[in-house]
Amino acid sequence: MPNTQCEQHEKLYLELDRFIEESESSKGSLINILHRAQGIFGHLSRELQEYIADKLDIPSSQVYGVVTFYNFFTMIPRGKHQIKVCMGTACYVRGADRIMERLRDELGTEGEEPTEDGLFSVHGVRCLGACSMAPVVLVGERDFYGRLKPDQVAAILEKYRGDNGG
Repeated sequence: MPNTQCEQHEKLYLELDRFIEESESSKGSLINILHRAQGIFGHLSRELQEYIADKLDIPSSQVYGVVTFYNFFTMIPRGKHQIKVCMGTACYVRGADRIMERLRDELGTEGEEPTEDGLFSVHGVRCLGACSMAPVVLVGERDFYGRLKPDQVAAILEKYRGDNGG
């Protein structure tokens, strides 16, 4: 089945093409198209940005400018569970760096790349707005963990490993 991966890739591009065609004003809906593309592909590679630029008949530099301006877009693959570690002042002075170190040790990662199984990626962020609960970690978009200690990290990760990303 050598074509299976290629066929899946093609289906993803077809899904994006349909969305672009359905967009009211293709040039005016770049952000919506980028959101959809990131949802489909998981990240916005340079290749994908150039594809979108060609489809919208705009310079690829314009697409790149939008992707790099907004922090909700990513050009690198992310894990199914994105773990955001607040590195704001309150969190940092209360040990966010130790939380980050423990997460990366437990997951076997160094930077923001996803784990080998694709379940996790860890990212430092400026502020999650929960300073009174410092240090704070956000898993996904809803699961906040505050007043964390490094020895609590393994149990948190296990919760998400247990549901196998679902």
